[in-house]
Amino acid sequence: MAATASALAAPALGATSSRPLTRIAFGACANQDKPQPIWDVILDQRPDIYLALGDNIYADTRDMGLMKAKYDRLAAIPQFKRFRSSVPIMAIWDDHDFGEDDAGRDYPMKAQSRELFCDFWDVPANSPRRTRDGIYTAEILGPAGHSVQVVMPDLRWNRTSLRSLDLGGTDYKTWAKGLETRGQPVPGPYERNPDLAATMLGEPQWAWLEAELRRPAEIRILASSLQVLADFAGWEGWINFARDQARLFQLIHNTRAEGLICISGDTHYGEISRLDVNTPYPIWDITSSGITEVWPVAPPNALRLGEILREQNFGLLEIDWSPAKPLVTAKVMDAKGIARLSRTIDTSELRLT
Repeated sequence: MAATASALAAPALGATSSRPLTRIAFGACANQDKPQPIWDVILDQRPDIYLALGDNIYADTRDMGLMKAKYDRLAAIPQFKRFRSSVPIMAIWDDHDFGEDDAGRDYPMKAQSRELFCDFWDVPANSPRRTRDGIYTAEILGPAGHSVQVVMPDLRWNRTSLRSLDLGGTDYKTWAKGLETRGQPVPGPYERNPDLAATMLGEPQWAWLEAELRRPAEIRILASSLQVLADFAGWEGWINFARDQARLFQLIHNTRAEGLICISGDTHYGEISRLDVNTPYPIWDITSSGITEVWPVAPPNALRLGEILREQNFGLLEIDWSPAKPLVTAKVMDAKGIARLSRTIDTSELRLT
């Protein structure tokens, strides 16, 4: 069952190979049943490429006919249709377009969901994304000496079950409502999984990621559907699988994968995080979410720099190639195209000593 792509498919990624990328837009969490005028605002930024970080539709179903219909509704949105005909797109999924809220490897329709995803996003028929253990992918874009590697891991296909908080038999929603009624902070329903075998990626994907990080590139973007750094384990994120997070940092070190910056979605708010303890070099995570979705509260995150943006938003990376080591200005933009969060990252600091 093929998902209907937009009438005009996105420009090919090959269009990004002859000149350096200077403007990379990204975002997540776009409900196909809500208006999406923000696509015109993103297009006004003249991005060289757009990275779709998941929850690109809200399918939340095991009915593939219904999932296809939701892709069709996204394809029919005029602003998205116009954007897709103008800007090359790389896409990964998160839980809602994978199939169900917070779903992992046990979701029974993942093979069928993958087919719809690949058809909609114009993944070639011979691509390994259609047959291997997940839709992870990577590309090196731009000319030699000014190359940007985009790495998109699949955090759903192989993911071990989440570990829920032990509430003594009380239903989470009932428990959370009680805290809310008493004016107390409400943590999310999950906690870190201490099982050393627990994983989001799975061993074949780890081997693939190692090979990718050994490829030469001036700048690397780890485009993660979930936050890489945020240290609050109540909701989904790499911190729930702390061994995976530590393994990622060690892999960056072992492969000498310099110049890596993380971007992420999922949260329904925007923020910028930074970690420089027990990492190969300072690791940044620029979170942008969502295209339509807004979360009403601000979960704790000790690694957050500055404020949190609880409005519709998208992300933008602006690359200045004029210094010997490029500068990357990371922005979280509101629905009017105004930069509400911004940090400049000197890639000369993203080096192994």
